[in-house]
Amino acid sequence: MAGDFERGNAEAVESLMRSSAATVQRNLMTIPRLADGAPRYAQLVANWRVGSHLARTVDEYGVIFRNLFSMENLEVSGVHGIVISSVVPPLDSVLRQVCERYFKTKPLFIEPGVKTGMPVLYENPAEVGADRIVNAVAAFEKYGGPCVIVDFGTATTFDCISKKGEYMGGVICPGIGISADALFQRTARLPRVEIRKPPRVIGLNTVGSLQSGLYYGYLGLVDGILERLRDEMGEQTQVVATGGLGVLIGTASHFIKEIDEFLTLEGLRIIWERNLPLNSKAGKVAAKQVVDAKPWPSPKSPKGR
Repeated sequence: MAGDFERGNAEAVESLMRSSAATVQRNLMTIPRLADGAPRYAQLVANWRVGSHLARTVDEYGVIFRNLFSMENLEVSGVHGIVISSVVPPLDSVLRQVCERYFKTKPLFIEPGVKTGMPVLYENPAEVGADRIVNAVAAFEKYGGPCVIVDFGTATTFDCISKKGEYMGGVICPGIGISADALFQRTARLPRVEIRKPPRVIGLNTVGSLQSGLYYGYLGLVDGILERLRDEMGEQTQVVATGGLGVLIGTASHFIKEIDEFLTLEGLRIIWERNLPLNSKAGKVAAKQVVDAKPWPSPKSPKGR
């Protein structure tokens, strides 16, 4: 969200909401402004995680979010911009009503038709999840290309960006959490264990053996896929990790060099700015940063480009 209330030397606040199967994240970004009011950089002010329960009503979410704002001494009345990346369609209507009822703001959903500035080379661009597009936009903006983003969520996704900033496609595999759940549900005598890095590969008991298999087995999956992706994309390809288990797995990977916890939030902010009205000062600045920004899904790039 963006607003006119101040926190420190900030003159505007932008809050980003991301909903997933497990969580709804609400985050605040301060945007210090120059004399002409054009945003030049953003700083994260606050972020929260709230369970995305389908049974919750608009009012329940509204009360939760307003209380979180109050805890950070932030005024809801200052909010004038909201952007949402949702991968839980049944919640979209609820989130839209929360924004309109409690923040008096119509939210921008990341969906087909929104300007991202990134060509999508998928056979059917509309199939790409909104969170994957958001991550790709942020990674190319911050790290350039070619690059691979590994997002450790319910599913682990590998998203590939070309040197020219095109979304090439990627890989989707089960997340380590649901992989562990499947193991525990299908085996009667194996206990549920915490997913963590064990002190050694050889387990000296059942818990240690399970932790070793889950951790090093998944690390091998991640590095195995990344090695093959780098074979296709080139050794100069950068690899960025994000998501809940980004630190746990990323710090032990041979190929992951950057761990960016708030990559998705950066992408939401960037796309929000690119969709501002052109008659606003901030919108003009954002438009200059992306020449001929096309809406998603965007047409494929011509062969040979």
